[in-house]
Amino acid sequence: MKKVLVLFTGLLLVFALSGCGQKSQEDVVSALNEKLTDMKGYKANAKMTLEMGTEPQVYNVVIWHKDPSFYRVNLKNSQKEQSQMILRNNEGVYVLTPALNKSFKFQSEWPENSSQAYLYESLVKDIIEDKNASFKTVDNHYIFETKTRYQNNKMLPYQEITLNKKDLSPVQVKVMDPDHKTLVTVKFSNVKFGTTFDKDAFDMKKNMTSAQLEVPVMGNVGDGSFSVKYPADLSGSSLIEEKKIDAENGKRVVLTYEGNKNFTLVQEKAEVMETTIVPTDMNGEPVDLGYTVGAMSAHSLAWTHDGVDYTLVSEDLSKQEMVTIAESVGGDSVK
Repeated sequence: MKKVLVLFTGLLLVFALSGCGQKSQEDVVSALNEKLTDMKGYKANAKMTLEMGTEPQVYNVVIWHKDPSFYRVNLKNSQKEQSQMILRNNEGVYVLTPALNKSFKFQSEWPENSSQAYLYESLVKDIIEDKNASFKTVDNHYIFETKTRYQNNKMLPYQEITLNKKDLSPVQVKVMDPDHKTLVTVKFSNVKFGTTFDKDAFDMKKNMTSAQLEVPVMGNVGDGSFSVKYPADLSGSSLIEEKKIDAENGKRVVLTYEGNKNFTLVQEKAEVMETTIVPTDMNGEPVDLGYTVGAMSAHSLAWTHDGVDYTLVSEDLSKQEMVTIAESVGGDSVK
């Protein structure tokens, strides 16, 4: 009887030890909720790869967050001398383009109104809110697959979020299309929680000035020439006219599309603003196009990329369709 009791006790101990450290999905979600509540701020670096064109585009991203609502996201193309910064402080949301000395100001709820693949608290919110999220443990990582909360982009409905077991920090995010093909990958490094910031760390003028030390303001636009880009996604429409117009800073190209949905895409060399930091107030919302950040209003979407200003205008396209077309312009688009 004593041998049986010892054997039974041993089996219980083995069972208890085997279960030790194996957290359920509910345990991890609860821990994430608690971490989000206690978190005062963090800094992180990331490498974001976009697979939306014929060649992958890679961006280095530096993320700062100070609880509850201060943000600084600096996106820099690793192959080109261009960068953008998204900044949120008590005055509003800013999109800065240092090389053009441009700053746009939005009265916006960004980033609370949509998924953001490079913001930790946004990823945690996606996990918590998706009651049908899948979960698995692999080596030293927890992996969730959730739905995204993109308001204007239904072409990226899923994401796979990998977290470090030790401190629940983000390791990698894969954002996928309806066929689960990965189109955006974000790999995190140097994630530091509990970070403190200087008083002016999120000041717009200070950040514009410091960013211009890394990416100097562009010189004269020269003859204003640039390579015209054509959207790969046409939403069932066709190019019926391409008109070149002389403008103050060079040529302006107007592409007119008609079909299921009519729209116009205007392109012209971006103008470097005078050396004064006065933000332009924008009606609408900042929208992440992956390769750049645009300004969305009811019937238009404007953005700047690689020294060229783009404006997409349509009474027919939905906001989601405008985003899809704009994203397709960012790749190596051809006629």
